[in-house]
Amino acid sequence: MKLKPVYTYILITLSMIFWGGSFVLSKILLKYYDPITTVLLRLILSSLIMFGGLKLFNRLQKIKKGDYKLFLLSAFFNPFLYFLSENYGLKYSTPTVSSVIIGTIPLFTPIVGYIIFRERLTWLNIVGLLISFFGVIIMLIDKDFSLTASPVGVAWLFLAVITAVLYAVFLKKLAFKYDAFNIIAVQNFIGIFYFLPLFFILDFRHFITVRPNAEMLVSLLLLAFFASSLAFAFYTIGAREIGISKTSLFSNTIPVFTALFSFFVLKEVFETEKIIGIALVLTGVLLSQIKGKRVLVNFYRFIFFGKKHDL
Repeated sequence: MKLKPVYTYILITLSMIFWGGSFVLSKILLKYYDPITTVLLRLILSSLIMFGGLKLFNRLQKIKKGDYKLFLLSAFFNPFLYFLSENYGLKYSTPTVSSVIIGTIPLFTPIVGYIIFRERLTWLNIVGLLISFFGVIIMLIDKDFSLTASPVGVAWLFLAVITAVLYAVFLKKLAFKYDAFNIIAVQNFIGIFYFLPLFFILDFRHFITVRPNAEMLVSLLLLAFFASSLAFAFYTIGAREIGISKTSLFSNTIPVFTALFSFFVLKEVFETEKIIGIALVLTGVLLSQIKGKRVLVNFYRFIFFGKKHDL
């Protein structure tokens, strides 16, 4: 069933909010567990939640034999490589810096979208992309032009970016064959088996020494339900409805939401550069979704007067 554009954009925005908050929640969880354990627990809980919901509402789909390889490959890129890279990057960086780097995904995804699916972007889309990227850079560079994160953390995070771009190719192919919730449920379940060997080799000894508390359990449950389940499902719906290039452009808003969550939850300081960067990111994302020259006028008419627009 094809969604109306407004509902598609709402779902994509919600996925960005959930992912924005996930950096803060993951940072809290990393105080107790190592990255591999953190992701593995998220995937186990997410799989239980999603398969339970699909079974309850009779929405569980049977995977065709010819698509097994596609699911195995997509799950290798995400959740396995992506979450592995993101969480190790987050371990050595702040939530805001991590989300800023992840926000560069839209700079590379359109290239893949064009090469594989011939998805085209207008000149306004490209301008919006550049403005948004400039906002990301401002948030990443300190006043003395030094990097606000360790090189190790930045390297891990850019590996996550590359992984996410490659994953988008598989996601596009699956999105037209299966329901979004089924795709994410299956991928998360497969991801568990990718992580298990690493968990027993690297993290198990530390895992059994940790005593769970309320902060850890709440963070884990929120991550599993919102970030590992709903966010990916909503993003998959967006990729199906408006394409991977335009959907991925919304990733530039993740640093904005992360900064807000960091400010209220972790008491992270808001500097002038961060505020300017947030404003540029939002402006860039708005421009990236424009179809024509009159869209800004129509957008503001819709916001203030409720008239129809053509976003």
